[in-house]
Amino acid sequence: MPALHVKDVYDPVAEAVLHRYRAHDRTLPISAPTSRLGPVRLRPSTVQPGEYCHTFSDGCSLSASPPRVSSTPFPYIGLLSLAGAIFVSVTSEFLPTGLLLAMADDLGVSRSTAGYLVTIFAGTVVVATTPLAAVTQRVSRKSLLVVVLLVIAVANILAAIAPTYAVLVAARVLGGLAHGLFWAVVAAYAAHLVPAHQLGKAVSITAGGGTAAFVLGVPVGTAIGTALGWRTAFTIIGIVVLVLVVVIVKFLPPVEHRVERAAGEERVPLRRDPSMKAVLLLCAVILIVLTGQNLFYTYIAPWLTDVSTFPVEGVALVLFLYGGAGIIGLLIAGYATDRFPRNAFVAVVLVVMLAVLTLAVGSSSSVVVLIAVTVWGAAFGAIPAMLQTRMLRTASVRIRDLSAALQTTAFNIGIAGGALFGGLLLDSVGLAILPFVLIIMLGAGLALSLITDTAAGRRERRRLRP
Repeated sequence: MPALHVKDVYDPVAEAVLHRYRAHDRTLPISAPTSRLGPVRLRPSTVQPGEYCHTFSDGCSLSASPPRVSSTPFPYIGLLSLAGAIFVSVTSEFLPTGLLLAMADDLGVSRSTAGYLVTIFAGTVVVATTPLAAVTQRVSRKSLLVVVLLVIAVANILAAIAPTYAVLVAARVLGGLAHGLFWAVVAAYAAHLVPAHQLGKAVSITAGGGTAAFVLGVPVGTAIGTALGWRTAFTIIGIVVLVLVVVIVKFLPPVEHRVERAAGEERVPLRRDPSMKAVLLLCAVILIVLTGQNLFYTYIAPWLTDVSTFPVEGVALVLFLYGGAGIIGLLIAGYATDRFPRNAFVAVVLVVMLAVLTLAVGSSSSVVVLIAVTVWGAAFGAIPAMLQTRMLRTASVRIRDLSAALQTTAFNIGIAGGALFGGLLLDSVGLAILPFVLIIMLGAGLALSLITDTAAGRRERRRLRP
């Protein structure tokens, strides 16, 4: 079947349809009209390399030809560089959680006051990420990444030499500003390095840096801080960040993230982008899922000792199993997200719900709890990478970086809000209710995801109907 050449016209509606179909690995019917003007040509930057067969191909035509095998090798080194940057950034974010006692004693503040350092950091990320992303949207992604990593290094060194609690708070605010912008850049970077059909694999590799931070970075940093002092731990992580800056400069390929307007094309505000509504709905899904997860996981240690049968000394083993199982989740995400984007997400959410239910009803058995926690960690470990991949496929190219900022904000609100909500439930009802509330919220997030997908699919089928 010969290729159907198309007009050199930009149509944002047609672009929105393309992005929605790409997000769910569906194909546009070869005979369907895609615009009031007939078949349309999209900007070349809109079309992802590797898209083919009933969608807009690299040549901006509709074709039923088989995919061309790309001669460009998969960018393992660049993606591993990003994973390393994520590792040090996440380790820097959560390092105070293991060193709160030492920091409180050294600075002469209460433990709860020291704990506010984590809240201040997360709050800064929530407030500042989207505005900073908007201000820096025209800046080179690689250059911006280097700058924010340098700021993170400075923030850690400043924390290490902080003479007072107030200076330490300032250091954490500075780190939070850089951390939020860091995620706004990194979350979308992988999409610029690989074609659309390899996004799941790429995101799983970069997300491995976050998993490694929880399994290795924070525990090792805590051990160093316990043995040599918390200031030494912050100094070392600052130096490691500087090393990663050199790695990024040398090995991370630069990307072109800016989308230039075609001749005669009117400038459309970002809020009116055709994919913005879908991006905001996905942020709502992220917010619900992360709030549910963190309202229980934040208080998993007291739940294990007070509701279940574990001694205090056994909590570390359970948390290690949970974190280590997350690696399995990343492997699942890397395999399934590109092949079964919708069904894979549904499956892992249902597995998490089943595992947490088993945990709740079998809390009196240590063996049941260990198995359930491992399954929970493996299944939930896939969810962040799946959500990030879905966001990259949902957002149009022109708002990809803004969507990454909104995603980062949703994640951090979920983390902070979950901890707050869980604390309120703990004080008013008790620890035993937390896993059941998590199950309810996961169900709500999954339902919203399925409802919005179904509604969007119906709208597209009506629009594409001859």
